[in-house]
Amino acid sequence: MYLSGTPFKALATGEFIEEQIFNWTYTDEQRAKAAFAATHPAKRNPYAALPQMRLLTYQMPDELLAIASGGEFDEFDLNAFFEAKGTGAAAEFKHKSDVQKWLDIIRGGYAAQSAELLKTGTRPPFPYSDVRLLPYLQHSFWYLPNVAACQAMANLLAERHNTFWLGYQVIMAAGAAAGIGLEALPPVRKAIGSGFDTKTITLSCGKLTTGVTVAQWSAILMLRNLKSPESYFQAAFRVQSPWSIKNPNGDNPNEEEILKPVCFVFDFAPTRALRQLSEYGIGLSPNESNPENAVRDLVAFLPVLAFDGANMTQIDAGGILDIAMAGTSATLLARKWESALLVNVDNGTLRRILDSPEAMAAVERIEGWRSLGDNVIETIINKSEKVKDLKTKAKDGELTDKEKKELSAEEKEYKSKRKLVQEKLIKFATRIPAFMYLTDFRENTLQDVITKLEPELFLTVTGLTVQDFHLLVRLKVFNTEQMNAAVFAFRRYEDASLRYTGILSHDGLTHYGLYDTVAARD
Repeated sequence: MYLSGTPFKALATGEFIEEQIFNWTYTDEQRAKAAFAATHPAKRNPYAALPQMRLLTYQMPDELLAIASGGEFDEFDLNAFFEAKGTGAAAEFKHKSDVQKWLDIIRGGYAAQSAELLKTGTRPPFPYSDVRLLPYLQHSFWYLPNVAACQAMANLLAERHNTFWLGYQVIMAAGAAAGIGLEALPPVRKAIGSGFDTKTITLSCGKLTTGVTVAQWSAILMLRNLKSPESYFQAAFRVQSPWSIKNPNGDNPNEEEILKPVCFVFDFAPTRALRQLSEYGIGLSPNESNPENAVRDLVAFLPVLAFDGANMTQIDAGGILDIAMAGTSATLLARKWESALLVNVDNGTLRRILDSPEAMAAVERIEGWRSLGDNVIETIINKSEKVKDLKTKAKDGELTDKEKKELSAEEKEYKSKRKLVQEKLIKFATRIPAFMYLTDFRENTLQDVITKLEPELFLTVTGLTVQDFHLLVRLKVFNTEQMNAAVFAFRRYEDASLRYTGILSHDGLTHYGLYDTVAARD
């Protein structure tokens, strides 16, 4: 049995088929919590103590954006903004004055921004200034880029003029002095105590972000760039641990006082944060054909509020995808079409190809396939099954040294060949965006455009006939749900890019045609 809290990479290898996978996600638990409350209002809810997570993103003022904007997406670069040098007491931020402004902003004390907000007549909920948020910031986790940044932040918070921050005990869970792995945990528990009469800020650049439960942590501040949704939410879910007291008065074992009904993620690079959220939502629902529905399912239980410099507004699934995709680049979009998730190379799929002479002829027409050698699919299946038998034998301790070496060599070979097959199929998939760009049909599904409307163009661009493509789709060689997500990203990006320049690509367009389904624009 394989157990993983962030299984996206494991699923991408193609070694597990749908029947072998069981998921229990944040969305599942929150849905169960709501359903139990609705159907059994008088009973103790076993899910009640599991807090709802909320994501709040903040657009920083232009003067801070100018300090650290750039990179592939020309967005606020948290690693550059919190860049630091030196060690220990000598550690200092490169942009110390600007980090000080940021500290003033998050407690609502930055004069320049306060004047701007007076014009709008609104006062957005900054983390350490809004009375609704302060109870959840009594014990928070600040996730910084590196050890130097953690030390520089500890030094800045301790400076005499920062009287507000002197009320918090700052815990350094970074660097060699904090200890290795779980050795960093006892000082945190000691500083927090019961959590009722203390206030703490835990600074970390990686320690205590996996496999750790500190019930009193109720908020995390994302102060570094994280490229993958797995890393982002693995850290974020540190603050989603339940904090409650069972039988608080000693007279009712069924009573539970919930001290943390909600928890918060605060992010200061909105586009990046919403991109992580959209990818995470799509990853949680691999069988959902419409990406917007997948994200809507997540944000139903993970509300997102965004501050754009003037107003704080709640964003729906469509808005999240718009921000995430419009802020993307062609490079990132291209990576979606190079994803291993687009194709299936598990033994079941490969066997279906092997059993069909027409399918074998079709894959052999894919560019570069012949370079893999003869009988590559048969070799992968045979060797993977041989490895499976040897592993079963190894459990009983019956393997000789020769068989152990054979097991290692066979496993290495079949995994290498499976990866090569995967790469060739992905190479074919990367031709599809070129076809989408050249065709003018937008409301039709891509499958219909390929097979009914422009088959000659498809052959010219990809090298496969419509019959070949139909057959491979029917054999489940291509993952249609993931292709829907990739087509959806392409359509959104194309539309947003043209709209930005004042061009309406297709006036009156009401639906986007995805791969094998259609999604409404609105």
